[in-house]
Amino acid sequence: MDLGIRGKRALVCASSKGLGRGCAEALAEAGVDLVMNARGAEALEAAAEEIRAATGVSVTTVAADVTTAEGQQAVISAVGEADILVNNAGGPPPGSWQDWDRDDFIRALDANMLAPIALIKALVPGMMDRGWGRVINITSQSVKAPIPVLGLSNAARTGLTGYVAGTSRQVAGRGVTINNLLPGIHATDRADALDGAVVKAQGITLDEARANRAANIPAGRYGTRHEFGAACAFLCSVHAGFIVGQNLLLDGGATNATI
Repeated sequence: MDLGIRGKRALVCASSKGLGRGCAEALAEAGVDLVMNARGAEALEAAAEEIRAATGVSVTTVAADVTTAEGQQAVISAVGEADILVNNAGGPPPGSWQDWDRDDFIRALDANMLAPIALIKALVPGMMDRGWGRVINITSQSVKAPIPVLGLSNAARTGLTGYVAGTSRQVAGRGVTINNLLPGIHATDRADALDGAVVKAQGITLDEARANRAANIPAGRYGTRHEFGAACAFLCSVHAGFIVGQNLLLDGGATNATI
């Protein structure tokens, strides 16, 4: 399928690896020029070079922390007039509700709610002026069904979801759609970190932790960054203009819900 977005320009945050990289790869395969962001310059440059070589699109890199005002300004300046924005940032660490204090919540909100909102506010007005735009926020399955040990993520990402629910409906008439992708467990560094915590807590091996988690996924496996990226690219396509303010689960059926 021709996604109809060849020649568009996208900012993809936290895209040197994991789900962000999957999104960057899929957009590049569709002919979208990229501004890729991550905190680590070395991994970012390596990922960008691989994408350039594979697809021939223009790729600009910005090594910066988008959870800070300085990092946000750096990526905004680099992308200029963005047609597509993919918001993404690493999730807060797991833990117990008894241990989190105000500073923990502020850090989670900065990364997983306030940073995406800042980039939306900076880039969506230009999309509206030009009559076309796509915003994808990578959130979590936890906004549908909370994960007890990820209370910081539950709170911050649900806050972003509420913001998107209202904002998306205010901008859709100008050709701009905002939607959220809700990943379950995918084969990424984030999954490794969560599985590592289980290894430490339960005294089991990493393979056992992965097998136990996969057993609770109806699909029987972890997702891949490639299939996640393909879903992102479709929501950014010309074919997705009637999809507004939605939360698409990519979790292999792990969230047990009717709606």
